[in-house]
Amino acid sequence: MTETFDAIIIGAGQAGPPLAGRLTGAGKTVALIERHLFGGTCVNTGCTPTKTFVASAKVAHQARRAKEFGVRLEGEVLVDMPAVKRRKDTIITQSRDNLEKWVKGMDGCTVLEGHARFEAPHEVRVSGTQSGDRLLRAGQIFINVGGRALIPDMPGVDTVPYLTNTSVLELETLPSHLLVIGGSYIGLEFGQMFRRFGSAVTVIERGPRLIGREDEDVSEAIESIFAAEGIAVRTGAKCISFGMRGNQIAAQLQCLEGEPEIVGSHILLAVGRRPNTDDLGLERAGVAVDERGYILVDEELRTNVSGIWAMGDCNGRGAFTHTSYNDFEIIADNLLAGARRKVSDRIGCYGLFIDPPLGRVGATETEARAAGKRIRVGKRPMTRVKRAVEKGEPQGFMKAIVDADTNQILGAAILGVGGDEAVHAILDTMSAKAPYTTLKNTVHIHPTVAELIPTILGELQP
Repeated sequence: MTETFDAIIIGAGQAGPPLAGRLTGAGKTVALIERHLFGGTCVNTGCTPTKTFVASAKVAHQARRAKEFGVRLEGEVLVDMPAVKRRKDTIITQSRDNLEKWVKGMDGCTVLEGHARFEAPHEVRVSGTQSGDRLLRAGQIFINVGGRALIPDMPGVDTVPYLTNTSVLELETLPSHLLVIGGSYIGLEFGQMFRRFGSAVTVIERGPRLIGREDEDVSEAIESIFAAEGIAVRTGAKCISFGMRGNQIAAQLQCLEGEPEIVGSHILLAVGRRPNTDDLGLERAGVAVDERGYILVDEELRTNVSGIWAMGDCNGRGAFTHTSYNDFEIIADNLLAGARRKVSDRIGCYGLFIDPPLGRVGATETEARAAGKRIRVGKRPMTRVKRAVEKGEPQGFMKAIVDADTNQILGAAILGVGGDEAVHAILDTMSAKAPYTTLKNTVHIHPTVAELIPTILGELQP
C-alpha cells in the first residue's frame, strides 16, 4: 500500500527539520525520514563535537600558559580524554534529543526511521522501519542527506587502520603521534586540538602550502601559529602512501625536503568530503548528479526533476551548517511566501576554528585580483590590536579588500582572537551593499577587535 503525503523530506540534518516545521505550519502533511542520527553532520560529527573538543583543548592550552598571566598552577597539566569525550557526548545527546523530540511532536509530520530509496520520481521506499518497508508518495520531495569523509585512493590506505572526522571523536586514549593527512579546515582543527591535548602532531599536505584556497599570507600565519605550538607541517607531499611498521603506521612522502617517511601511532584522513547520494536510487528518479555524486540544482535548489529539491551538503552549493540552513530558507520562502530567493544572493562566509580563529567573508585578495578588480587593501597585525595584546593572543592579522572603483567591500579575512565574530561587521555591510565608508565612519566599542575594522578601512592602500 502506498502512503500519500504532500511532501517527503529525506534526512534530518540542518535543513530538513525546519523545513518540516514551515511546511506543516502551512497545513501540509510531511513525512520526514532519517536513517541514522537526527541533526546530521553538524550535531553528531561536525560543528558541535569538534568545537566542544576545541574548547577543552583551549582550556588545557591556557592552563599551561597560566604563568604568563601571573597565575600559578602546581603540577603538570593533564588531559583526561575519557572525560573530554563524555562532555562532548553529553552536549551532542542533548542537542540531538531536543531536535528529535521537536520533530516527533510536530503536528502533521510523520517521522520514519529507516533507509529511503527512490522507486520512481515521486515514490520513496523506506526500509528498516519498525513496521517493515513502507512505500511513500508525494508531489514534493526534498533531499537533505549530507555527506561523509572521503577516503582517498592512496597506496596502502586499505592496509592500515585510519581515523576520519567521525571515528577520531570516539578516541578515549590520546594518540602518541597523530599524522593528519590534509592541511585544510578539518585537518587543521583536529591537528591543533590534539597537540593541545598532548599528542605529537604532524600535518601532511599535498599542496605547496596549508589551506590553499586562502591567500598566502593567511597560510603563512597559520603555519607560524602551528610551529609555535610544536606542530610539524609537511607540504608539497605529491605522493603519499602508507604501511605498517610493527604496531605503528608509516606515511611515505615524496616532498622537496624533509624525511621520506614519518611514523606515527594514528592517522587521520582529512582530505575532503563526499555526498551521501550513492545509495538513494537517484537513477530511478532521474535526478542528475555530477561526477563526484553531488546533486545538480539550479539557483532555487531545484533538481532537474520537477518537484524534487536538494538541500545542504549533498548539492555541492555549500558545505556548512549556515549554508544548509539558508538552503531551507530559500526553498521555504520561495514555496510558501512567493519569494524568488536564490543561492547566489548569499555572500560566501565561513570560519576556520583553530585558535585563534579565522573569519572569512567574500573574495580573497588573490581572487579579487584574478577577477581584474582594481582594489585597495587595509591590513593590520593583531600585535597592534590592543584587545588581542591584552588577552595575550597577538597572533594573526586583519585584512579587508575594497573595490577602488565602486567603494564596495569585496572580502575580508580576520585571523586572530575574536576574528570569527568580528568579521560579521564586514559581512553585514556587504549584505547591505553599503560602501566601505559607512563602516569606516562607524564608532565601535573599545576595547574590542571589531573596533579596528573602521581603522583598517581608513588605511586602505592600492
